[in-house]
Amino acid sequence: MADALSVAIGFLNRRERTVAEVRAKLERADFGETEIDLTVTELLELGMLDDSRYARVFVEDKRTLEQWGVERITRTLTERGIDREVIAETLAVEPGEGELARAVELLDQRFSAPPAEWRERERAFGVLVRKGYDTEIASDAIRAWTRGHA
Repeated sequence: MADALSVAIGFLNRRERTVAEVRAKLERADFGETEIDLTVTELLELGMLDDSRYARVFVEDKRTLEQWGVERITRTLTERGIDREVIAETLAVEPGEGELARAVELLDQRFSAPPAEWRERERAFGVLVRKGYDTEIASDAIRAWTRGHA
């Protein structure tokens, strides 16, 4: 187990990882399932591996630094092997004014003025959807952004 533990710790030293990512790394390194299970258990007990902590940090970073919406955050965390319950609990904690306010702020940063034409509105809508805001939030954000500049 010491070899698997060394590989896992080296992998974790670069940045925070999920349980699924560590398991995949150890599988690619040709460690057996028993050795992987023991290594992951030890890392969990040592507090070096924690999917809830990973999700909290990820959500905070993506909300504030990247201005991602809930859909994109959920999709990415799911792809990284985070349990849906952990994702839901983490996303339930919404600091400040919430997702709509972040979407409006993103529009303020990306565009010099609210859309005057349908094409500009579609472009703004596309930016929000690509950032992971659902269509209802995107529509509401564009309306709020337009009202705020009227």
